[in-house]
Amino acid sequence: MDGETQSPRDSNPEADDQTVEIDPSSTVLDLTSFQLHDLNSVELSPSLTELDLTANRLSSLDPRIAHLSNLKKLSLRQNLIDDAAIEPFSRWDSISGLQELVLRDNKLKKIPDPGIFKSLLVFDVSFNEITSLHGLSKASNTLKELYVSKNEVTKIEEIDHLYQLQILELGSNRLRVMENMGNFTSLLELWMGRNRIKVVNLCGLKCIKKLSLQSNRLTSMKGFEECVALEELYLSHNGIAKMEGLSTLANLHVLDVSSNKLTSVDDIQNLTQLEDLWLNDNQIESLKGVAEAVVSSREKLTTIYLENNPCAKSTNYTAFLREFFPNIEQIDSNVFA
Repeated sequence: MDGETQSPRDSNPEADDQTVEIDPSSTVLDLTSFQLHDLNSVELSPSLTELDLTANRLSSLDPRIAHLSNLKKLSLRQNLIDDAAIEPFSRWDSISGLQELVLRDNKLKKIPDPGIFKSLLVFDVSFNEITSLHGLSKASNTLKELYVSKNEVTKIEEIDHLYQLQILELGSNRLRVMENMGNFTSLLELWMGRNRIKVVNLCGLKCIKKLSLQSNRLTSMKGFEECVALEELYLSHNGIAKMEGLSTLANLHVLDVSSNKLTSVDDIQNLTQLEDLWLNDNQIESLKGVAEAVVSSREKLTTIYLENNPCAKSTNYTAFLREFFPNIEQIDSNVFA
């Protein structure tokens, strides 16, 4: 963080009549976990650039925040803020220069209006009760990180103008279709685990480096062929029966296909950069077949999970893997010094 962080001193968070002492010269105020019901005991310096109110008991916004014209980062994470409490926010023009707004883990049922924040870079509304992305059409196209995980969203919409997005987190929602992401040509990370997606559709994106589709309803791995920049791919807890569409992913370092329906390891023979390979909880029969499939990453591989497969019952299972992969550091839960 920029500036000097000055936590409140000599104060009892439970004492409503005691003033929280603040260094007036500080531009950063961290009131995390003070269990505050309001900010009456807190002096808010007009020079503040960062205000962290994480893990308190706030159910309304202090109107003085509206006058913090230098504010760049505001976190209201883990409070009791609902839609009515956040509504005045959209009229506080003095803080329109805000770059980071965190409303994670509150009581929101809809997206707060972000229209006045013309320089917003980070917007986090995860862990609420939001049912729709309606309202994000007003978000500034400067946005680089958007977090809407652990809500009840059913459709990807109103975000196609966010062409500067680098991180998009939509995990733990009710999404069934991957759509309206074709403009995200700068996207580096896409997190969509714990949804209801059946088919991979990355809308032609080629720049993604980290992708999670864990705990969905996938039965096929087709759809990743053009994601040549991929470094980490997480596909555990689906219904995938065959490994395919991976041969072009030359930059892949981490591959997790655990807890699927695989009987063999395929289409990774050309991959030379694999370091972590998770294959546990499948139906893979041949240990030799695994070794042959990963031969191009033989020197690179440091971690492999194969437990709860028939092949893991092979004689000399651990010894075979340690001999074949000279730089292996972990096999299942066994870590080697």
